[in-house]
Amino acid sequence: MNVILLGPPGAGKGTQAQRLRENYGLMHLSTGDMLRHEIDKQTDLGLSIKEVMSKGGLVDDETVIGMIATVLEGPEARVGIILDGFPRTERQAIALDLMLKKRKVAIDHVIEIKVDDEALVKRISGRYMCKAKNCGASYNDFFKKPAVDGVCDVCGGSEFMRRPDDTEEAVRTRLKKYYHETMPIVPYYLEKGLLREVNGMLGIDKVTEQINALIEG
Repeated sequence: MNVILLGPPGAGKGTQAQRLRENYGLMHLSTGDMLRHEIDKQTDLGLSIKEVMSKGGLVDDETVIGMIATVLEGPEARVGIILDGFPRTERQAIALDLMLKKRKVAIDHVIEIKVDDEALVKRISGRYMCKAKNCGASYNDFFKKPAVDGVCDVCGGSEFMRRPDDTEEAVRTRLKKYYHETMPIVPYYLEKGLLREVNGMLGIDKVTEQINALIEG
């Protein structure tokens, strides 16, 4: 079983991919993680990828498709894979289908996690975490503040940190990029009869239940 998870940044794709991996034994493929892993291995391909990314460029589709194809040949992917962050364009979706067809496999489910934009902005721009080394408890300015202001509920620490790119402006820019670049693949998978939607505004467990129902239905 091969699954593609779609949704804007912060929709919870990573969390749901992890649960799919645990529930069904699928292998989670985040193309961003794959590229970073290749760089860390310092292979010839990794060095080439590093050079492209260091200049702000995008790694070509053929390279990413080739990396996915290599993973599919390994025993870890025997049960199936979850693709998170790829494909992003119709061209990539077509290239992915061609590669899978050669291996006599196909995408079984394309699941879009739908989230309200304004809620998503609050979810991302408001998040922060405890800075204590062995803690990292997560909080949010709008949805989950510590019981005592400035004091971590878990470890009692008083230092917190935010990701530098979790500003409202940065989130809105990422959303615009998502709708411009990735949303055009929705009609592609809709025409194939593969696309299904879940309500990403519900709690994490409820979103998982919706996804499981689609897969098992």
